[in-house]
Amino acid sequence: MKKDVRILLLGEPKVGKTSLIMSLVSEEFPDVVPYKVEEITIPADVTPERVPTHIVDYSEAEQTDEQLYQEISKANVICIVYAVNNRKSLEKVTSHWIPLINERTDKDSRVPLILVGNKSDLVEQSSMETVLHIMNKYTEIETCVECSAKNLKNISELFYYAQKAVLHPTGPLYCPERKQMKPACVRALTRIFKISDLDNNGILNDTELNFFQKVCFSSPLAPQALEDVKKVVKKNMSDGVCEDGLTLQGFLFLHTLFIQRGRHETTWAVLRHFGYDDDLELHQDYLFPLLRIPADCSTELNHNASLFLQSVFDKHDKDRDGALNPSELKDVFDVFPYMPWGPDVNNTVCTNDHGWITYQGFISQWTLTTYLDVQRCLEYLGYLGYSIIAEQDSQAAAITVTRSKWVDLQQKQTQRCVFHCNVFGSSGSGKSSFLQAFIGRNLNCQKTIRDEHKSHYAINMVHVYGQEKYLLLREICSDLEFVSESDLCCDVVCLIYDISDPNSFNYCVQVFKVFSHTWINGLADK
Repeated sequence: MKKDVRILLLGEPKVGKTSLIMSLVSEEFPDVVPYKVEEITIPADVTPERVPTHIVDYSEAEQTDEQLYQEISKANVICIVYAVNNRKSLEKVTSHWIPLINERTDKDSRVPLILVGNKSDLVEQSSMETVLHIMNKYTEIETCVECSAKNLKNISELFYYAQKAVLHPTGPLYCPERKQMKPACVRALTRIFKISDLDNNGILNDTELNFFQKVCFSSPLAPQALEDVKKVVKKNMSDGVCEDGLTLQGFLFLHTLFIQRGRHETTWAVLRHFGYDDDLELHQDYLFPLLRIPADCSTELNHNASLFLQSVFDKHDKDRDGALNPSELKDVFDVFPYMPWGPDVNNTVCTNDHGWITYQGFISQWTLTTYLDVQRCLEYLGYLGYSIIAEQDSQAAAITVTRSKWVDLQQKQTQRCVFHCNVFGSSGSGKSSFLQAFIGRNLNCQKTIRDEHKSHYAINMVHVYGQEKYLLLREICSDLEFVSESDLCCDVVCLIYDISDPNSFNYCVQVFKVFSHTWINGLADK
């Protein structure tokens, strides 16, 4: 949401632009009206949306065309003012002002317009019938309002509508020509529905609806209000309510109704609580919250994150076989903009006899991602709605940053749960087979793995003195010329050789010498 709002008032001379601004500020009609008032800033604490608002006047007598163009380019919303007792000023709205504004703004990001009929105190008949035809023709017009600077009628409402057009714009949500929500809005609300559907049955029951309501609006719905919502949906569509719960179609219909009735701030409140920005993209601050990781520390999932991921697994394991088949795994990531796991993941973690990822494999892969690329883990948890479902400030609450490994070595104890082992060996010594055996694959299974699906990692849970730990194995390139210092940074090194090939043992000796030298230098640096 924008940090402030800039409102520009345009229109023919003597339609009352300046009077409207002065009446708003002083709450009385001015006796003397200048050609133009200076820019006025209304503090955040006195505006309905709690956002600073700048109101800018325009006078043809005092400003050049170039100054006008600059103000148009800076405006967040433009109020085109006409006098309801002056038909020519209304005609100028379509013959001059709207074309001028459109010429000076980008077609893909048109500034919202508000049509303002001033001097309603001077006529008995409304101009709204004519104005509605104009609104239907120009989709950039958000709304229209008739007011009177003299009688202070609808003055506050006018500037509220202008502010609302910027902070809760209709444009990204709804296509008035087709009378339906835009695809990006449908995609965002569909993701929100799926996250809120905690049991994954395609229906939001009363408990889920109340949780959703509490998350977005800080209070649950009263039982009668819930029933009233479902009645409205039932009345308008046959498939909107099922088993006394709201379907996806019903959920989308409700938001379409909010928008059509001018309550799009409700839909925006939902979208923003689930991380969306004004372009209906997930905000970078939402996906990548600040997480400080000191040098020589690692990152792990904490207990609450593990419980959340367990609930995600259980939610999508529809056949309750303890593994995610391809369809179920696809369903897990349906709330992502892309498929994050490739076929190599099935050869990185434990799977069942069908090659489907088990619960242990699922948690292991998340553990690996958290350890190797915590920013990617934060992003993934954001797509799944961790901070919303777990009621945390951000995904950063899911991560434990361990203390320095050097301190662990000094004190000869650690609270870490994930340990990294790099596996060295000459070509043909069996490194890949070793990794696959670690996740329960025999040689026959390994022969079926296609080259493009092979993984250089394997991770599994191991028990150490009765405690559950994770051991992460990484296969290192056989050519020592390409081994970097980062390849030597790990908790433990595994040297593999082929007992039938003496040269493979010589390779291990070389690695040991290199590794020992680096380790000794590292100790000296400490």
